[in-house]
Amino acid sequence: MRLLPLSVLLPTALLCACIVEAPGGATEAERRQATVTQVPPLALKNGANLGGKVEMLGATVQPGRVVPGEPARITVFFKVLQPIQEDYMVFVHVEEPEGRMARMNLDHKPAQGLYPTTQWKPGETVKDEFALYLPPGVSARAVDLWIGLWDPRTDARMPLTNPDAVRHDGRHRIMLAQVPVAQ
Repeated sequence: MRLLPLSVLLPTALLCACIVEAPGGATEAERRQATVTQVPPLALKNGANLGGKVEMLGATVQPGRVVPGEPARITVFFKVLQPIQEDYMVFVHVEEPEGRMARMNLDHKPAQGLYPTTQWKPGETVKDEFALYLPPGVSARAVDLWIGLWDPRTDARMPLTNPDAVRHDGRHRIMLAQVPVAQ
């Protein structure tokens, strides 16, 4: 009986799929490549369409987790699709997923109050930055960031027009991210 070589019996992909660990573990150089001193930004895609006027393209969270007692910087990018007749505010609700923490409202004028929505031009991408600060001692493992645009004169939110494309709560609040909290 003639035995066939292993390479004939197994596809090439399976032959390359083994993991070999060097005796003694990683070298110091490999260890440095595999570790970080800071958590990188959390980059998020979104795609929520608000009233056919604005698309929320995405956001970043810097650093990629919230450390109680230290600010985290959130940057949201809005693509302007149509002129906006009202001066909307950005509303941000920070909630603990298990509901053990009182909701925080980080409502604010877009672009740090420098660029109201009535001045936004179709085709522009507007950058909105704000800080998230959790007090020391917060025991949450994560926080949910819910966001949207809100008209304070009428207390109406700009409606989400593509609810099947993004996570939302049915009340025109878009789930921007669930951000881990450092313990």
